[in-house]
Amino acid sequence: MKITTKAVLCLLATAMVQNLVQAQAPLLPTKWTEQAMKAEVPLSEYPRPQLQREDWLCLNGKWDYMGGKNAPNALAPATVASFDGATAKILVPYCPESVLSGVQKKQEINMWYRRTVEIPSGWQGKQVIMHFEAVDHDATVFVNGKKAGSHAGGYDSFSFNITPFLKKGSNTLVVAAYDPNDGRAPSGKNGPRGDYTFNSGIWQSVWLEPVSKTYIKNIRMLPELEQNRLKVIVNADGAAKVSAEALDGKKVVAQANSTAGTYFYLPIDKPKLWSPDEPFLYDLKLTLYDDNGKTTDEVKSYFGMRDIKLGKVDGVLRPLINGKFVMQLGLLDQGYWPDGVLTAPTEEALKFDMEYTKKAGYNLIRKHMKTEPHRFYYWADKMGLLVWQDMPAIWYQNEDTLKTRKVFRQELKAIMDDHYNSPSIITWVPFNENWGAFDVRNITDWVKQYDPSRLVNGNSGFNNNPDYQKAYGDPMNGDYVDTHIYVGPYGASKPDGKRAASLGEFGGVGLFVRGHMWPVENNAYDYAATTTALTDRYVLLLDKVEQLMKYQGLSVAIYTQTTDVEHEVNGVLTYDRAVEKMQTDRIKEVNEAVIKAGYLLNK
Repeated sequence: MKITTKAVLCLLATAMVQNLVQAQAPLLPTKWTEQAMKAEVPLSEYPRPQLQREDWLCLNGKWDYMGGKNAPNALAPATVASFDGATAKILVPYCPESVLSGVQKKQEINMWYRRTVEIPSGWQGKQVIMHFEAVDHDATVFVNGKKAGSHAGGYDSFSFNITPFLKKGSNTLVVAAYDPNDGRAPSGKNGPRGDYTFNSGIWQSVWLEPVSKTYIKNIRMLPELEQNRLKVIVNADGAAKVSAEALDGKKVVAQANSTAGTYFYLPIDKPKLWSPDEPFLYDLKLTLYDDNGKTTDEVKSYFGMRDIKLGKVDGVLRPLINGKFVMQLGLLDQGYWPDGVLTAPTEEALKFDMEYTKKAGYNLIRKHMKTEPHRFYYWADKMGLLVWQDMPAIWYQNEDTLKTRKVFRQELKAIMDDHYNSPSIITWVPFNENWGAFDVRNITDWVKQYDPSRLVNGNSGFNNNPDYQKAYGDPMNGDYVDTHIYVGPYGASKPDGKRAASLGEFGGVGLFVRGHMWPVENNAYDYAATTTALTDRYVLLLDKVEQLMKYQGLSVAIYTQTTDVEHEVNGVLTYDRAVEKMQTDRIKEVNEAVIKAGYLLNK
């Protein structure tokens, strides 16, 4: 075959496009980096385990991409941008700042994504819902050039019914994402005063799902242990009939019938309780019927029977799980990745940090300044890891307060709604160390009122504050009196008669591990020279924690941190998750000893 100059140019252009998503070299790869880069459909697991349907289509993978300050304005655009001449590709759901995305550019601000999809023939006559686990921060969706919907909020999931805009054959989906990263919306460490790489645009899974005209939109579940029952509401359009079955394995243990939009109860006789030691989960089957008795929707879910409240143990106010004091001993977990930024490269990677946390004898993770995809909380539920869920901080809460503070409140509620059903989440943390703090007392009361089934730590580490603003201080309400002490642990809070005592952060002792550090100047609160020395220091710290628990009423201790994060080298794992920086068997031994000593206080 004769090869013309035009053909050669076409071949070269095609090769460039095909290789764009693998064009960047990772600064610090993980063992999952290559697998993620090569995946046609990365993170292809069903994204929403507590509302799961059989039929769905994952849209993760390569999309056409335009981004940067000079890209068309992506904030609430009225019309779709032209992709003429655009050749860049991005690997969804990795943010464009990450190496896994194939883009790896700083703070894109305006981002446009495009791909085509053919709706499966078996979906004919169905409503098609387009789901997003998270897009940072403002998203507008177009289908075949028509606007299908918009959403604001970087950390909560959302969806649109795109059925009216679909046609036979190929359909073009376009997502416009706008993220100024200006600190005027919740952004946590991912902001102008944060410590790490920005995260923008689509950063969690995207997928399609076929449903009937009347379908289950969402559910809300609350275990009520004193009544041996599960309180449930199933929300759908219209007053459809609902059938619910709770299962222990294949055995149906409870059944109830109701209507959509109405609370009902599933009686659970002699319930098997969910706890960190025995994280038992019941399966739940929900079926929706029309007036003729025809099934219009069916979903699978699960729930755990547990409660969390304050109570006195030998005269000391402590958090009780299922009526018993469990010493909460955990890690500050920031969920950053050298290859995916805020997105774990694979499902195995997502589970890895949690599995190590469990293996090392901890029973809690404080999810710090970010949320995770629903599958993260699913694995916490399955493994028996308690979760403290932080609200990502806002940074400039004192500027244009009518707007910024409203945004914070809206997104706080959205995050709570999004993860309400997870039994592993036992505490909400609206503020950390006065970062972006405002109306702390009122917001703490509101969170407690909105979700009385969990504990609230209104301002974790109220004794600290950033240098650019005055400390708001102790709100004097909520369920915890919480200080951060580095290195600590002495100086930790004591119960005040209304609140349990928490050491929300301590430790932070660093270890340099050559070849496994982010290429910046690295630091920590203090340092050890060797793995053995670091382990010795940790064991001593935990011995002191045990003393505080036994004799000063301490109920929670959270060590900083799960992994190194960019410049910080105070993780129990290196940033690439390749090296355990302490002797894990010794960590496990002392952690389990402290937790066991806590159990003995119940006797």
